[in-house]
Amino acid sequence: MNLNITARYLISVIFIFITVFLVNSFIFLGLIFYQQVNGTAFFTSEYGEDFARSFADDFSIDDDNIILSPSGYEKLEESGVWIEILDENGTVVQSFPSDHKSEEHYRPIELIHRYKYMDDDLNTYFIGEFAPYSYLVINPNLDVSRYTFLVNNENIFRSTLVFITITFLVNLLISLLIGYIFSHFFTSPIKRMTKHIRALKDRVFIKDRSTEKGIYKQVFADLNDVAKTLNEFDRERNKLEKMRNDWIRNVSHDIKTPLSSIRGYAELLKSEALTDDERLHYARVVERQSLYIRELLDDFNLSLRLRNNEIALQIERTDIVVFVREIVIDLLNDPQFQSEDIEFLHDQPSSFWEIDRHLMKRAILNLIYNALIHNEDVTVKVIISHDLITIEDNGIGITEEEQEMIFERYYRATNTKDIQGTGLGMAIAHDIIKAHEGRISLESELNKGSKFSISMNKKTNR
Repeated sequence: MNLNITARYLISVIFIFITVFLVNSFIFLGLIFYQQVNGTAFFTSEYGEDFARSFADDFSIDDDNIILSPSGYEKLEESGVWIEILDENGTVVQSFPSDHKSEEHYRPIELIHRYKYMDDDLNTYFIGEFAPYSYLVINPNLDVSRYTFLVNNENIFRSTLVFITITFLVNLLISLLIGYIFSHFFTSPIKRMTKHIRALKDRVFIKDRSTEKGIYKQVFADLNDVAKTLNEFDRERNKLEKMRNDWIRNVSHDIKTPLSSIRGYAELLKSEALTDDERLHYARVVERQSLYIRELLDDFNLSLRLRNNEIALQIERTDIVVFVREIVIDLLNDPQFQSEDIEFLHDQPSSFWEIDRHLMKRAILNLIYNALIHNEDVTVKVIISHDLITIEDNGIGITEEEQEMIFERYYRATNTKDIQGTGLGMAIAHDIIKAHEGRISLESELNKGSKFSISMNKKTNR
């Protein structure tokens, strides 16, 4: 994988180099061809060789007098040059303008040195010809140089090919070297990223502790955040899986026990020796156990529907003081709880909340049942104060470890001495309050009791 990334990067560098090399070569050859087609020398300036040769068409001879055309004079004025006409012996016979003359006579060797080797530091010389004369175009303002190349025509193609090949190979090696060095810094973070991603795929949530900088800094930070989040999700999933398995075992036991009772009493009911009172007693036991199983299944279904937001709340504007007082009164009128010590307190005559009355009653009752069932000789206080519903008791309390899981669907506290209820009461209460966009909190200390507080966002004031 690592070699594959590096190889692909180097191939990309080679491809880019070859493309640039070919494009530059075509551009260079195209410019030369363009210059040749338009009749201009590639390396000459505006007032160079071609400019000097163009004066041949501006000269004419009349009675042995050399005449320069008006267009020729215009070119002289524009360029700032002058022209000297030489006969076949190198003698200057005439100049344009007439007041400019460098020499009276030029020897052949002087012409060669001034033209080819540019021995005159002040002026640049160009040579032209019109029969039977030759002429010098002398430019004092031109900053140019001449270079002489000797080319073997037989070897020019081979030499050009060797030059192009050597240039190509040298540039290719340089590109590969630079590309390899750069790829090391470029692909090294990518290798670590792929390793990190592979670890995430294998559920190995390792934090990359490298201090990457530059463009990859945020990428590594995001990968570390993903690893952290997935690690937390994995721990939470394992915790929920354990609680689910524990809950299934508890529920299986809770269902198996009444089912065994139902089966046993059903077999007894077959006996013809039973009296009517015994038959009625057994029938009531079967009914009670079947109701318990139905309650367990109903609670499980309600819990799932609340977690999946499948229940539409029937919101009503409700005086929460009156509402909770009626719940406490109904509870004390229940023969099962009429001997329990339950107090109702409030510090305001009324407080109106937007609630689903049926579900909220279920949540409050579950919290009160939890305090009564899991404690002995307990005093439960239901208090409405400062827009809070507080349910507190002076029972055995809940450990810190259990407080973190008390609202989970699959959790049954270790302080449960009596297997009454379905084990879903606290989770249902939590989900009902959450469905109301409210909040429930727990404060508890061992041997000192517990306190549940409910607050709501959807409440109105009179």
